Amino acid sequence: MKNSFQIRYVFLLFWAFLSLNSEAQTTYKDYPEFEKYTFTSPSGTLPYRLLRPMPYDAEKKYPLVIFFHGAGERGKDNLTPLTHIAGLFLNGANRRNYPCFVLVPQCPLDTRWVDTDWTLDGHQIPEKPSLPLQLSKELLEETIKNYPVDQQKVYVTGLSMGGFAVWDIIARYPDVFAAAIPICGGGDLQTAESIKNIPLWAFHGKQDQIVKPSRSREMIIAIRNAGGKPKYTEYPDAGHGSWKPAYEEPKLLEWLFAQKKDD
Repeated sequence: MKNSFQIRYVFLLFWAFLSLNSEAQTTYKDYPEFEKYTFTSPSGTLPYRLLRPMPYDAEKKYPLVIFFHGAGERGKDNLTPLTHIAGLFLNGANRRNYPCFVLVPQCPLDTRWVDTDWTLDGHQIPEKPSLPLQLSKELLEETIKNYPVDQQKVYVTGLSMGGFAVWDIIARYPDVFAAAIPICGGGDLQTAESIKNIPLWAFHGKQDQIVKPSRSREMIIAIRNAGGKPKYTEYPDAGHGSWKPAYEEPKLLEWLFAQKKDD
């Protein structure tokens, strides 16, 4: 009986070791089509990926989409931020129908795109952008300067922590973006007036236990009360991972690339 218990105990320890070791060695698929770079400015450095349109003609101008990842993809590997977005823009039909630049910066560990607690019922936009968000804005400006980007068709999307980034960056720079897709994030209700004219399609899962669905609902209500006409989709059976059905919406890219800033 004692030997049986010891054998079982050793087996459990071995199983736990394998589980932890497996978790530590989790690998993520790389996508070489997204070129790997590091942005450097006097403010700091930021890893990022860039997908070029295909086919690419340097004489033409193309839309640009900047994507802000969630908290789980923070770090410096310049790899994990592609997890939830690469498939959408590498889809063959999407690449043919919607040629564009896709810019994917990576937020460092122990920092946030927006300095706020995601579990709160609301927050006020910080006086200054976080350093990662500031660097992302600088990176966006440099990309627009160095590549043939159609400045009338610059878009932003993001999920979870990145959803907060979307609401924050369009409030700070409303004249930059032609449209925005924030997913399971939240913004400052007081910014509704400044972003009411930006075409928006927000998403959230009704069962989200991490970022309250009310964060998206209340932003949409505030914008509509200010005179805007944002779109909102709430998935009744989805939890926090509402980005999966959102990025699988059949009309998502058609809607996004139809938006254009007024001259």
